[in-house]
Amino acid sequence: MANDWALRRADKAITDLDTLKEIVDKAPVLRLGMVDEGEPYVVPVNFARDGDDVWVHSAQSGRKLECLRRNPSVCVEVDELRGIERGSDTDPCTGWTSRYVSVIAFGTAEIVDDRREKLRGLGRIMRKYSGRDDWEFSEEQVDETAVIRIRLSAMTGKRSPAAHRSS
Repeated sequence: MANDWALRRADKAITDLDTLKEIVDKAPVLRLGMVDEGEPYVVPVNFARDGDDVWVHSAQSGRKLECLRRNPSVCVEVDELRGIERGSDTDPCTGWTSRYVSVIAFGTAEIVDDRREKLRGLGRIMRKYSGRDDWEFSEEQVDETAVIRIRLSAMTGKRSPAAHRSS
């Protein structure tokens, strides 16, 4: 997976791919950015990362799936706000800052039709949020759920320098 964007502030860049993946894995919500007939469209989703893939689930119909059918190119984002550093009580431009980490990645989404792959994706998502691998899904549940695999192609991250103190 490419990781080659140069940030304007190099002191904020996270370049280690394992660190980027760890930030993604810890995030409770992923924001999925798509293009809907020329307009940006972003939705928060539950997800799980598996290697260079991200798994997402959805209803079998709706705006998200229609967007992905028309244009499978996506951008995803996760972040963690670790705190606010208070600054001057009289000057909002002096000393105020956020402690954060964030990851932005690009990829291609595919709506998964293969039942075995759908079960794999649903299992990864459930493991992320439950910590368990023993989930069983009924045929009806699998049929009523759309599963989306996003194959990530590029990832970058950044953190506020202040975030290093609380990492």
